[in-house]
Amino acid sequence: MKLCLISGLLFSLFTGGQALAALDAQEILKKSDEVRNPDRSFSLSTVLVSYKNGKQHETSTLRLYSRAYPSGQFRSLVKFISPQRDAGKLTLKSGRDLWLYDPVSQASVPISPQQRLLGQAANGDVVTANWSYDYQATLAGEEQVLDGERKQRDCYRLHLVARHQDAAYPSMDLWVDKQDFKSCKAEFYAVNGNLLKTTYFRRYQPVLGGDRPTEAVIIDGVNSQLVTVLKHQDFAWYDVPEAWLQRDYLPHFKDD
Repeated sequence: MKLCLISGLLFSLFTGGQALAALDAQEILKKSDEVRNPDRSFSLSTVLVSYKNGKQHETSTLRLYSRAYPSGQFRSLVKFISPQRDAGKLTLKSGRDLWLYDPVSQASVPISPQQRLLGQAANGDVVTANWSYDYQATLAGEEQVLDGERKQRDCYRLHLVARHQDAAYPSMDLWVDKQDFKSCKAEFYAVNGNLLKTTYFRRYQPVLGGDRPTEAVIIDGVNSQLVTVLKHQDFAWYDVPEAWLQRDYLPHFKDD
């Protein structure tokens, strides 16, 4: 009887410790989301620049409109500004669905968040996402890491596993600064565990009510000479209309 009681107590302590660790990791992830993203609707512009072997290859400019919901997740509408061949196209993220609308064909088609947009940047990299909504986090450790500006940071290392198949990536590792919960670095993995790409978050500036990253540097997981830089600018609070976030409304969208 005593042995059973002791075993039960040890089991409770062990599983309780596991639950506490999981809760702590999820809370760290949630705090990192709050640093990267504001808690209400906004807009910004993103300039994407891809590089091959250190030389500029392609560029694209997007305008993002994101509306916050009580769930803690965002719905987003992305308008393509340039290059000219893509101007006027729209990407809509509504719930777990992602759609691409082409004004030439006037058709909207489902797309994947993993689908490449430009260089190493995928559709899932440009829409607003709170990862605590899409991923289950565990604390993998605490370690020092070089951030996107080559500074050493004391970080929590979180391992994230997708809660559902529609998440942008099956799994990822995220390094979060222990002092201010700023995201420093993320590694994204395929289903087979292969590294897809590494992203560094940098140039934190006071925008939209917080100190947020205004650049992301994405490095290919196989060829480190393939790099894409996302530069965020023109931040503004914006009451994004609910109608804009409906698939049926895409042919009628005008933001001028």
